Amino acid sequence: MDYLWAFVVGGGICVIGQILFDIFKLTPAHVMSSFVVAGAVLDGFDIYDKLIEFAGAGATVPITSFGHSLLHGAMEQAEENGIMGIAMGIFHLTSVGVASAILFGFLVAVIFKPKG
Repeated sequence: MDYLWAFVVGGGICVIGQILFDIFKLTPAHVMSSFVVAGAVLDGFDIYDKLIEFAGAGATVPITSFGHSLLHGAMEQAEENGIMGIAMGIFHLTSVGVASAILFGFLVAVIFKPKG
């Protein structure tokens, strides 16, 4: 049953993204930014953690989870270290994802020739 709910929730997030593409004619950058902000807002209202408990990977794999992680890390570090903790916390939970995106982007740019 866990797999079914992960599929339904993850698929639902993807359906929302596809609707934003097709009906509202948003660009991929707009949709990604909107999803990151939506994940942060849902985490701010303590909804996204409940969604993760319910759907597991269906909620942690999509880009909305990145917004959740950004805000979650910032809030945790802000409680421990004050205002400076916000800047530290943003990258605390997401540093692996950001670093790997930069690394793999670099490797792809080195290996493949871009079209002109």
